[in-house]
Amino acid sequence: MQIAKVIVDIPAMQTNRPFDYAIPPAMEHKLGKGMRVEVPFNKRIIQGFITEISDHTDFEGELKEIIQPLDIEPALTEELLLLGEEMAETVYAYRIHCYQTMLPPLMKAKYEKEIEIVDELDEGTFYGLFQGKSKMSWENAVDRGILPQLIELKRAGKIEVNYILKNQAKAKTVQVYYSDLEMDSLEDAYRSLKKSAKQQQALLAAIMSMNGTPLTSKEYKDQFDIGSSAIRTGVEKGWLKAADREILRDPFKDRLFQKTEALPLSDEQTAAFQTMGASIREERHEIFLLQGVTGSGKTEVYLQLIAEVIKQGKTALMLVPEIALTPQMVNHFKSRFGNRVAVMHSALSAGEKYDEWRKIHRGDADVVVGARSSIFAPVENLGIIIMDEEHESTYKQDENPKYHARNIAIWRGQHNHCPVVLGSATPSLESRARAQKKVYTLVELKGRFNQRALPQVEIVDMRDEFKANNRSSFSMVLQEKITDRLQKKQQIVLMLNKRGYSSFIMCRDCGFVLECPNCDISLTLHMDSKTMKCHYCGHEEEIPNTCPKCKGHNFRYYGTGTQKIEEELQMLFPDARILRMDVDTTRKKGGHEAILSAFGRGEADILLGTQMIAKGLDFPNITLVGVINADTSLGLPDFRSSERTFQLLTQVSGRAGRAELSGEVVVQSYNPDHYAILFAQQHNYEGFYRTEMSLRHKAGYPPYFYTALITVSNPDEKKAQKKIYEIHEILQKKLEPDTIMLGPSKGSIARVNNRYYFQILVKYKQETKLHPALKQILDESQKENARGLYISIDSEPVNFF
Repeated sequence: MQIAKVIVDIPAMQTNRPFDYAIPPAMEHKLGKGMRVEVPFNKRIIQGFITEISDHTDFEGELKEIIQPLDIEPALTEELLLLGEEMAETVYAYRIHCYQTMLPPLMKAKYEKEIEIVDELDEGTFYGLFQGKSKMSWENAVDRGILPQLIELKRAGKIEVNYILKNQAKAKTVQVYYSDLEMDSLEDAYRSLKKSAKQQQALLAAIMSMNGTPLTSKEYKDQFDIGSSAIRTGVEKGWLKAADREILRDPFKDRLFQKTEALPLSDEQTAAFQTMGASIREERHEIFLLQGVTGSGKTEVYLQLIAEVIKQGKTALMLVPEIALTPQMVNHFKSRFGNRVAVMHSALSAGEKYDEWRKIHRGDADVVVGARSSIFAPVENLGIIIMDEEHESTYKQDENPKYHARNIAIWRGQHNHCPVVLGSATPSLESRARAQKKVYTLVELKGRFNQRALPQVEIVDMRDEFKANNRSSFSMVLQEKITDRLQKKQQIVLMLNKRGYSSFIMCRDCGFVLECPNCDISLTLHMDSKTMKCHYCGHEEEIPNTCPKCKGHNFRYYGTGTQKIEEELQMLFPDARILRMDVDTTRKKGGHEAILSAFGRGEADILLGTQMIAKGLDFPNITLVGVINADTSLGLPDFRSSERTFQLLTQVSGRAGRAELSGEVVVQSYNPDHYAILFAQQHNYEGFYRTEMSLRHKAGYPPYFYTALITVSNPDEKKAQKKIYEIHEILQKKLEPDTIMLGPSKGSIARVNNRYYFQILVKYKQETKLHPALKQILDESQKENARGLYISIDSEPVNFF
């Protein structure tokens, strides 16, 4: 008897231990590791993943049988099964959640499945299993007990499974026409036609030449110049049959990609390429930190490393932050490597994501380009993993499982004996410190690829502007430079550190601030929708006419949002063509791409946006970058706020003067003497690194200490508070005396969406007892989780705010 070890999804009582189930005799040697199955558990039927097939069990009672498989091929590769096991240990999660995270959303939704023939079947199978049809529903296959035969057909590449979301056909199809008539019958039909029936003759000749291959009406038109009326006649006379053929959705089908060739590398690029290329050729796992100033040509080095990997018959995984996954980035890869590139990011529909995932799963993609979750792409035979802008906080997942894509990349690099390249102009302090300790290999590109100088950065003290009675958001210097660029027909990028119209509204009579009823935070004014919105829970209400507290009418708008800046900009420069790019204007599918394409075509003079414009833009006509408020991120209660400010200013400065025209940057600040701003002005990463490391050392923060954040939340404030103190007591008894615990304290925002948050931050250098203690807390909290008290453990948190 064959036994399957299954990780099951038990609501409210998860475990990382697999359970043994007997494989039904009809399914023996058909099921495999990584397949999803339905199994009985107590009195329920639940889902799970097969992690092992064995002929031995330690269970002494009678084993229950698997009810049915949910796939006819493994959903997860063996590598991903092992990775899930590793993740569960390191990020305080359950294996089932790790495995579910690795699948595309469509495979996790409420769906129907159908099985479709994609290659010729013998007559017995076609009529016996498929009852003479090209498709059958999954339910039909289950009811008739024919899944074992279908698994064999899938292994032979004869059939595919399509996922269809309820009430919404997700598999995209096109109508095709084929003939199942014998050649003799077709020849008889041809001979019986009148000489004047030219289109019908052409159609029959085409059918005979196609030998049963299905074609769309467009393909008949393109290949044989046969019109749709002749095809309709062919169907009426029984020469042709119509069927639906699934086509994989290609989100880039309407884009023409000009094939590009490798560019000649500079001496610095060549040295970097050779250092990292040696690791590819020797199939050796090594972690490289590629530190290159903005515009140093890191992307071209990535492209040539990937070309080297493909030459060896291997695959490549290229991660970029969601925000930098611009059409320009996709264009680089599609133009160089063609249709063998799969792209995974959040702007794709569920169907497009599923199709790209299947393209990878089937081995039809050599290169995968995507944001954070594409680190789980089911690519086999990896030859390199590249993570661009490795310092970006978006590589860390905020929800369970709270993984960091960099750690997953390193694990997969070790597993596949291949190099991992972490690229950035401003590496995270943790990565740079590891390079200093020789854990990573540091590779540097110190100059810009085209030998252009880095842009001049001017810092404007906004306190002086205020004293000079300039109440505008734009300093006089920035206004003059914008006027100059508009006259020269050059382009300008302006960055603001937030979105919306203004931060909050306050009553001038009594000081009342309109707050969210569900969260401890003020509502943000949005003029386009004439509403007040909460950016945490989504609550929305109308702008008040009178103060709810004193009934006064004197409201003052505080803070500055992108909409308000856009209005002010248009008043100052009435003839300027302005494009605004923030979460609101890019919410619609393709919004991001439409704005950037219009700017690239020169349809606007000024691109105004939030942090999303700081990365990935490479337009030759940008000669001025203005940072309207450099201080916003400095004020956050987070030890990384200076690092983030330095990184952001350096990144956005790098958008200027990337081609023939030289660039200038104006940074407006109320803290012009802050070291993060001064080092960014000088493009001096090393100086910033030394200063920040010294401060981190004194304060006892990463990379000198490891951290773990335990958060408790509940709709009842007292219950959440009681639980965090219980956890504090447990940890105090178990941990070493030199381990530091900060808290218990309220979260930075104490209430979000009517839930109260409390937290403890643990800082340690070596703490052997912490891991088992946190695992125990996680396991013992599950019953309380089911009652609405959530406990979250974040190993190495990136955001504290």
